[in-house]
Amino acid sequence: MDAPQFPHNTFHGFRRHDFRLGDNEAVVVEPRQEAPGRRWVWQVEGFGAFPAFNLAMLEKGWWIASIDVGNTFGCPDAMRRFDAFHQELTTKHGFHRRPVLAGLSRGGLFVYNWAAANPDKVGMVYADNAVCDFKSWPGGKRKEVNQDQANCWRELLKCYHFASEREAWDYQGNPVDNVAPLVKAGIPLVHSFGDADEVVPWEENTKVLAERVEALGGKIKIHRKPGCKHHPHGPADCPAFVTWVLENVLP
Repeated sequence: MDAPQFPHNTFHGFRRHDFRLGDNEAVVVEPRQEAPGRRWVWQVEGFGAFPAFNLAMLEKGWWIASIDVGNTFGCPDAMRRFDAFHQELTTKHGFHRRPVLAGLSRGGLFVYNWAAANPDKVGMVYADNAVCDFKSWPGGKRKEVNQDQANCWRELLKCYHFASEREAWDYQGNPVDNVAPLVKAGIPLVHSFGDADEVVPWEENTKVLAERVEALGGKIKIHRKPGCKHHPHGPADCPAFVTWVLENVLP
């Protein structure tokens, strides 16, 4: 199968293809030797930052792909753009139906919201220091918010078309509220996080989501990094992590 015919540049020595899909910038990065089935990691938020996992997957023959939908917090409008991106890559360019969704930080909102709506199109969810409840970040559920969080909270209210803050606080569609479709579908879930994360408290995000997955009889793999803060992202032992991903991804 031929590689997608996009203009290309390089990404850490790998061929990088940049293109536009509607109003959004998108990118795919090509492995040197492609693994069977055109498997891919869908990187959400932080493309190019903390690249160890992506580079390791490229070396294993997986493509890396990403679309920039702006600071939209996994809202329904952004999810429709995700639908178009998945359709573009799978129907026009032969990419596998089930990518690994990799969500860094606020990317957790995107990957879980899209996965819950499309469990038949997901091979795995990998969340890294991930927001799983916007009431925690940027909402600051249990602590005073800084100016950046306050600005993000105002933007979030607009993106979700909430009529009031009360409507946002009453919302029951965050990842922590919506794990049942993923458990039912048997989607592998894996989280890496620093237990000293000062931006996205793991106790309000990964911990809550994991408890709800397990209460439903599901499984989730946890990689806890003792004493680590929000940065740097990425698993502590990347080679072992990549091996686990390749052994457990669907199908």
